[in-house]
Amino acid sequence: MDKTRTPMPEAPLASPIRLSLPVQGMTCAACAGRVERALRKVPGVTEAWVNLASERAEVAGSAAPACLAAAIRGAGYEVPETEREIGIEGMTCAACASRVERALARVPGVLSVSVSPATERASLRLLGCIPDAPLAAALAQAGYRLAAAPQDDAGQAAAAARRRMQTAELVLAGVLAAPFLLGMLGMALGQDWMPGALAQLGLTALMFLWFGPRFLRAAWGALRDGTGNMDLLVSLGTGSAVLLSLWVLWRDGPAHAHGLYFEAAVTVLFFVILGKWLEARAKRATGAAIGALLDMRPRIARRLEADGTERDVAADAILPGERIVVRPGERIPADGLVEQGEAGIDESALTGESRPVERGPGAVVSTGTVVLDGRLVLRVTAVGADTTLARVAALVAAAQASRAPVQKLVDRVSAIFVPVVVCIAALTLAGWLLAGAGLEEAVLHAVAVLVIACPCALGLATPAAIMAGTGAAARAGILVRDAEAIERARAVTLVAFDKTGTLTEGKPRLAALHAAEGLAPQATLALAAALQAGSEHPLARAVLAAHGAAAAPAEAFRALSGRGVEGVVGGRRLALGSPRLLAESGAAPGRLAAFAEAEAVQGRSLAWLVDVEAHAALALLAFEDAPKPRAAEAVAALRRMGVQVAMLSGDVATAAAAAARQLGIDRVAAEVLPADKAAEVQAWQAGGARVAMVGDGVNDAPALAAADLGIAMGTGTDVAMAAAGITLMRGDPGLVPAALDITRRTYGKVKGNLGWAFAYNLLGLPLAAAGFLSPPVAGAAMALSS
Repeated sequence: MDKTRTPMPEAPLASPIRLSLPVQGMTCAACAGRVERALRKVPGVTEAWVNLASERAEVAGSAAPACLAAAIRGAGYEVPETEREIGIEGMTCAACASRVERALARVPGVLSVSVSPATERASLRLLGCIPDAPLAAALAQAGYRLAAAPQDDAGQAAAAARRRMQTAELVLAGVLAAPFLLGMLGMALGQDWMPGALAQLGLTALMFLWFGPRFLRAAWGALRDGTGNMDLLVSLGTGSAVLLSLWVLWRDGPAHAHGLYFEAAVTVLFFVILGKWLEARAKRATGAAIGALLDMRPRIARRLEADGTERDVAADAILPGERIVVRPGERIPADGLVEQGEAGIDESALTGESRPVERGPGAVVSTGTVVLDGRLVLRVTAVGADTTLARVAALVAAAQASRAPVQKLVDRVSAIFVPVVVCIAALTLAGWLLAGAGLEEAVLHAVAVLVIACPCALGLATPAAIMAGTGAAARAGILVRDAEAIERARAVTLVAFDKTGTLTEGKPRLAALHAAEGLAPQATLALAAALQAGSEHPLARAVLAAHGAAAAPAEAFRALSGRGVEGVVGGRRLALGSPRLLAESGAAPGRLAAFAEAEAVQGRSLAWLVDVEAHAALALLAFEDAPKPRAAEAVAALRRMGVQVAMLSGDVATAAAAAARQLGIDRVAAEVLPADKAAEVQAWQAGGARVAMVGDGVNDAPALAAADLGIAMGTGTDVAMAAAGITLMRGDPGLVPAALDITRRTYGKVKGNLGWAFAYNLLGLPLAAAGFLSPPVAGAAMALSS
């Protein structure tokens, strides 16, 4: 989530409040009394009551919620924090986003707020749950409205109604502005096509009666809050033009009035409305990724009843543990395990993989994917917000709502932008008057300054690019956690891959077994299988697969971190593991050393079966794990991008080097224990590299967290994904260069957008002040700038 949120102030609140806080950990009346006493000691608290049954504390007074939560935690209990997103209507520029943040941060119980003007949504961190009413009231006081959730039916209907209303208003504004636009065209052609003075007055009155109040309300709200926004600039500019025209009309009379400027006010309003319509259209396009994901959820599911009959029910009514049926051509309505049937499944919408994958009994399937052939019976494992589809949508939404560090500069500029523009307009008016220009000419140049300024372009430059980039990445199966990950990714100079499961298939097979002199290979394989019985480690599965028969598990079994396993089989204490384990046991490899060297040259991973008490090597096991199909291609692509590539492996140096040569990697860290992977990453960083670590397992999590950018394979564990800035939804190394490429392009677009936004305002304001732009032309430029 965003790291630059507006914090809740720690100072006591200005006015008394009544606050309800959830409290966790209370077990008896004594606990409730303890919490009450702790709360009453907080400065500003006038009274406190604790209800043990509802596990809530009611507090009256002016103490800040954060102080109350600290007191409860100090007493040994917890106040749970929650996160929530809300939609906001009425924002017009980046200055509005800052006002909304301040308004919501003042609501008791809100810890932090982050508002995105591009998505028109606010991410809140709350103490417990806060109902809509206080949030809506805070927004209304600031001049905005709480919107329905876009994924709800009501929210979608409301959004569609708003789009229709925006289009209808654009048409109405165009009809009212058309006579003025025609008259301005006539002026350019030397013709007088402008309506008469009273007709101009009537058209202007209709335009301002319909559209003016919204701009005036928003402008007044900004002034009342001690800030400014685009609506203030538009109101000042168009209002000045109308007042000037009314003065001329009163002075000269309708029959003789010339030099009216109603057309400036009306056309500026039209272009502003056109600009907002285009802006809303662009926002919908850049934010389409979330909508497309959520649209993949089927509305109807086919539940399999206990008597074997099938019944159509709402997908939201399905519960975990129930069985559902999915037929060919249908989307899967919930995450589940396949119990019966086999089918090809199109998972492209989630993983970006265009080729169907085969799924049969025991396989995991996800909501929104399409069954292409065959009938499947599924046991539901997750529904609603717990499904993979919902989590992916939530990650994309969080990324699109986050702020890039560069946005801090934009926020600082936006905070002073409107006051600076108003000052420039005032200086323009004074300068032209001092230069001898008439009042009308000076006012028009000041109006042009007010209407050409565009804080919207600055406010949208970063979030619009991030929305588009993260949306495109999600469609390719690449999930970017936040905007900060985009900035870190563009600076990466070295990508370090974990070997097993990342560059290789992660499904090793036993390629060779060499037994010590006098021992039968099958007998030693049976001993190794007994040590690995019940283990889910890839090498253990390879041993058990090679053995074939069921093996009785070893007694006194224990895992040796990063080295192997140990246990008692047939009364003998045996160990199976890496060459490091062999050295630690003090066993001599004997004639097996030559086999070990030959196997390592071929790039195979080695494991030794050792009799611990006899200090004897019983057998050498050699495993091979095929590289993933696109691993070498991914390495080559990264090198073409100017990025160095390294590999981390727990294998012996010779085996790791052989695998690296096969893939085109010239930088290898071999025989690395899981705990030491992070140290290797830090060593590369100390040498000046900006490191991206690619891994898929629990043991990769420390290295992923230590790297400048963690990239987790979606085929791996939740722990690895939680430590990563980017998650790849399928185990394809080719997505790594694609991820770096799309983040670089996105950051380049952010810089380009900001460059154009700053250049537009830095160039447009002086031109307007110098008299080179009329208000209608300035209004058109402002409308198109976003």
